[in-house]
Amino acid sequence: MTRDTFLRDLRAYCKKAGLPYRFDAAHGKGGHGRVYVGDAFTTVKHGEISNVVKQGLLKQLGLPKDAF
Repeated sequence: MTRDTFLRDLRAYCKKAGLPYRFDAAHGKGGHGRVYVGDAFTTVKHGEISNVVKQGLLKQLGLPKDAF
């Protein structure tokens, strides 16, 4: 899964769940960006995201690992 696919799916999940979502590409270096869901945030790298990394990102955001 690419970062763009991850962010698209996360944005759709947040919209459906009524959670605030924001992505800040300027808050990172070298293709990294920060994604905010409510008060939680994590840094997302540019490129491919494995399933293990995806589950870790969702955990850091306080979302269930099978959210999407």
